[in-house]
This record gives sequence, C-alpha cells and structure tokens, in this order.
Amino acid sequence: MTTQATRSTVETDPGKVELHARNVVFDVSKTPLHWIPDHPMSSNMITVLNLLLPEGERWFVETFNEALPLIKDEALAADMRGFVGQEAMHAEVHDRAVESWLRGHGVDPTGYLKQMEWIFLNVLGPRDGSPEQKQKHLVERLWLIAAIEHYTALLGDFALNCSWEERGADMNMADMFIWHGAEEVEHRSVAHDAAAYFADSPLRRARAMSLAFPFLVWLMARGFRFINSQDPSVADKSVLEKTSLYVKSYFRDSRAGVFPKLSHLALATVTYFKPSFVPADIGDTAQAVAFLAASPGARRAA
Repeated sequence: MTTQATRSTVETDPGKVELHARNVVFDVSKTPLHWIPDHPMSSNMITVLNLLLPEGERWFVETFNEALPLIKDEALAADMRGFVGQEAMHAEVHDRAVESWLRGHGVDPTGYLKQMEWIFLNVLGPRDGSPEQKQKHLVERLWLIAAIEHYTALLGDFALNCSWEERGADMNMADMFIWHGAEEVEHRSVAHDAAAYFADSPLRRARAMSLAFPFLVWLMARGFRFINSQDPSVADKSVLEKTSLYVKSYFRDSRAGVFPKLSHLALATVTYFKPSFVPADIGDTAQAVAFLAASPGARRAA
C-alpha cells in the first residue's frame, strides 16, 4: 500500500488538472467484513458507501449528461465530461465490491439497493413539463448534487489523511476508498461550477444544503442499520446494547482517526452557507493527484 508520506500534503501545486477516469483494479474478495481491525462499527458505516454511492453516482452522470448540451463554456464542459467519467467508474467499482465481497460475507443488500434505485430514479429523476420547467428542475438537481459533493469532498480529504493504514486496515479496501476520495478532492469544484453556470445565489445554495444534509444522514443511518441487521456480531444485541456500542465506537474511532469527527462535518456544513465559500477551500489537489499516481489499484490496472 502507499506510504503515509505519499498521502501527506504535497507542496507543489499541480496547477489546472485535466479530469479523466482512471482504470483501477481492487481485489476485495478476501477482505474481512470488519476491514478496519478492532473497529467494526466504523468498518460497517463506511461500508454503507458501497451500497449508497452507485445509484447516486449514476444519477450524477445522468443529470450532468442532461446539462452538458446547454453548456457553452468549453472549459467547464470538459471538466464536466471528466467528472462524468470518474463518477461512472466509481459506481462500477463499488458495484463490484458489493458482488465480490459483501454478499460473500452473508450480507444480502438487495432491499437497500432497490430503495436507492427507486429514490434516485423516481424521486430525483427528470420531470415532465415545459422546457422552462424542465430546466428549472435541472438546475435544482445540479445544486443538490453540488451540496452532496461538498460532503464527498470532505470525506475524500478525510480518507487522504486518516489513520486506516496505521490501524492495520485491509490494504485493498482502504486503497479503494482513498482512491475514490482522492478523485472527489480532485473534482470538488465541478458540480458547484456547473450549478453556478445556470444560476447562483445564497438562497439556492442554502435550499440545496437544507435538503442534502438530512437526506444523506437518513440514507447513511438506514444503510448502517441494514448492514448491522445482518452482521452476526451486532444483529442479536438489544436496542440498548446497540446504542451503547454505537456511541462508544464513535468516540473511540474518531479519536483514533479511523472515522470522521461529526463536529468537523457540522462545522463544514455551516461554512457552506458563507457567501465567500468556494469548494477549492477543501482538501489539497496536489495531495490527491500524488496519491492517484501511486495508488496500487490504479497501478495494477495500468
């Protein structure tokens, strides 16, 4: 696996980065269910992303493809095409992980996956109407994606700087999530720029975040409960025992650097509402690009 030095902040600014999808290969077929040793609850919570992200990322792709013909700024259009390629690859990689790994541990994700498909296709998909109504709904979806991408960038920055490697996490699973996180940092400004191209205002941002935050919390909590219901180490515990386990695990794991601190995420949510906020304030492009050049999964595919 890559060394901590590779993942540390790189001083050299790479300048404008051309976004493109990378071929990657991650063999997680032999990865334990609790892939961060001694941190089963953080393992399960992060594993939820394997179930939640694919349908969400396919929704990103479809929404951007709907918007691209309306974009006259070629530089932005190029970034959007790179974003689309990366998000499509993310969806494919997490789908593979579910099939080759999670089902092998006796976790049947079918129910949750069907719920995600219904939400992103039916609740958040395009709507009929006049051209003006269709574009208005498109812009609303673009701002919702921008708000969600705020969190993926935050989680990507966390993955690049967390202590999974030092805590003995499975190298293949950790590499997969850090690779994904690095690309989220790399393209962190694109969704915001695409939405702002059509219409930018503090009200639009605030409205999108007011929807995105509870939406993501609900989906993550639902997925966490879904996985734990099929995890033998958790499933038979009482509600009181589970609650105690979750609370103790969170404080222990966030102090250990294997799980994000909720206080940091809350503060970052508040900063999104500042008029001066720009996505480039999150993370470090040079660090992300350096990891992507050294990722074992990317090098294996090459």
